[in-house]
Formats: sequence, C-alpha cells, structure tokens
Amino acid sequence: MQVINVNKTSFDYMRKEKEEMIIKVLGPGCNKCKSLEESINAAVKEAGVAAVVEMVEDNKEIEKYKVKSTPALVIDEKVVSTGKQLTAQEVKTLF
Repeated sequence: MQVINVNKTSFDYMRKEKEEMIIKVLGPGCNKCKSLEESINAAVKEAGVAAVVEMVEDNKEIEKYKVKSTPALVIDEKVVSTGKQLTAQEVKTLF
C-alpha cells in the first residue's frame, strides 16, 4: 500500500477530479422536487462529472440541514440552494 501525503488544497483538487460528488435533493417528493432532480441529472450528464444523486424525502433527515424551504439542493453536504426550481445551466454553476 502506498501512502500519499496531501494538504487541504491537494485533497480538494483530487476529490474534485477523481471522486463522485454527492448531490441531494431535499423535499417531500413533489413535482418541484422531481423537476429539480431532472435538472440535476441533466447538468451532471452535460458537465460530464461523476455524481450520485439522491432524493431525501424523510422529514427528520431534511431537518438536519436546517433548510426553510424546499426543494433544497445539497452538494457534498453543503446546502447550495433552497426553494428554487433550477435549470440544468443554473445547477452546473454550483458544481
């Protein structure tokens, strides 16, 4: 096994370049939530990035993110949008 020493900058770079993003849509599963999920999937495909997209409909899980409106978009555990239906173009700017 090889051990690689990294600092925060190189870690963030390697993570961005080599690993999948974790993208979550927080909401009750309404049409707005589904529309946001479709925009995310289109953005991921268009941008050619590796990502796992997950719908989170459980209220207790959603409460952990302290969002005030849904749908909410979370990328790598950071809330980046709440209460908006974003287009694929808008989602790509958040990667």
